[in-house]
Amino acid sequence: MLYRSLNGHHKKVNFETAVKNGLAEDGGLFFPEKISPINNEFIKNLDKYSNIDIAHEVIKQFIGDSINEKDLKEILSNTVDFDFPLIDLGNNIYSLELFHGPTLAFKDVGARFMANCLGYFNKNKNITNTVLVATSGDTGAAVANGFFKVKGTNVIILYPENKVSEIQERQLTTNGNNITALRVKGSFDDCQDMVKKAFLDKELNNKFNLTSANSINVARWLPQAFYYFYAVKKLKKKNLVFSVPSGNFGNICAGIIAMKLGLPIDHFVASTNVNDTIPRYFKSKVLSPKPTIQTISNAMDVSNPSNFIRIQEMFENFDTLSSFLSSYSFDDYQTLEIVKEIYNNKNYIMDPHGAVGYLGLKKYLKNKPNKIGVFLETAHPIKFSKHIENTIDVKLKIPKKINKILSKNKKYIDIENYNDFKKKILNMF
Repeated sequence: MLYRSLNGHHKKVNFETAVKNGLAEDGGLFFPEKISPINNEFIKNLDKYSNIDIAHEVIKQFIGDSINEKDLKEILSNTVDFDFPLIDLGNNIYSLELFHGPTLAFKDVGARFMANCLGYFNKNKNITNTVLVATSGDTGAAVANGFFKVKGTNVIILYPENKVSEIQERQLTTNGNNITALRVKGSFDDCQDMVKKAFLDKELNNKFNLTSANSINVARWLPQAFYYFYAVKKLKKKNLVFSVPSGNFGNICAGIIAMKLGLPIDHFVASTNVNDTIPRYFKSKVLSPKPTIQTISNAMDVSNPSNFIRIQEMFENFDTLSSFLSSYSFDDYQTLEIVKEIYNNKNYIMDPHGAVGYLGLKKYLKNKPNKIGVFLETAHPIKFSKHIENTIDVKLKIPKKINKILSKNKKYIDIENYNDFKKKILNMF
């Protein structure tokens, strides 16, 4: 398998190079040269295979000969060693819970897979890679956990000041060892822009061997396709619609990859908060990002989603794209109202991101009684306890994984702009 740049650069690279470089030489995102559908008999019989076997069948073509089969299966065993429950909420609607990993967020799978791959590539080499990651909350925590003490790897996390929850910030800033947190005065988009600019900075690349652990990296993005296979394995139903809370659009992009691999999915809904660049795009056919607005569903506070270009790449034109993908936006009031309604009616607690996913699913399914809907619950509600507890008037139990970091001191470095960022990391190592 070779990867090409979506900016048009002619040079193609293998999986290992794509992972280590993060972005192509021209600054473009890497994209697989081809996507070959999985054997239909395998997909029909998913319930006969383990999650590891399914993950291997899904990912192996994207790895090529960069990792041998035995080691790849070991990497996958270290990646998907927790459950992905599917909760029946009635009326043909299901919640796919993706927050049962070590940092209680869906990004654990991609972060752990990438960390294991990079560790594999570096195991017999005397080199150090520096992983740059911009986060609006959960990405940084998952990356910090996945890469903690990984040989030959330093991690630098950029997160926006006052725009992540208290628990998320503690997950970012209490690791130490090879993990460094930078608190940026700005939005997630500002953090992401710094990461992209750093990749084009030859001085930084020459010194640090930079790679990214955001969903722009193929090793972070592609494994998220596993979720959709696991859901279909459990449901054993047709006419499926998946609603995905969408910020940088990596998760829903992976879902579309799953569909291209042959998974029977009828439609996707990209559910966003008021940062509505993509819902507006489906109305105007024009991508027109606006300044990012802070919301309670902070992982989706993204106005210029990097992965949308990958989604466009998988469809011939706008009409084909819009036949498989819809997108709607919802504000904080609507989000908390549906959290309250579902708790009162179903005794089920959603986080703000899952709530947005539920709202998008309900909107799309209106007058479509034969469809089966699945929305993705992407983070444990405890990460947003302030809003959730005030809304449903219930005290949430703090999971053990969170409780042990609450007494630790936060350590971070304040960053004003790119020049400040560059100066500080050059003096850091």
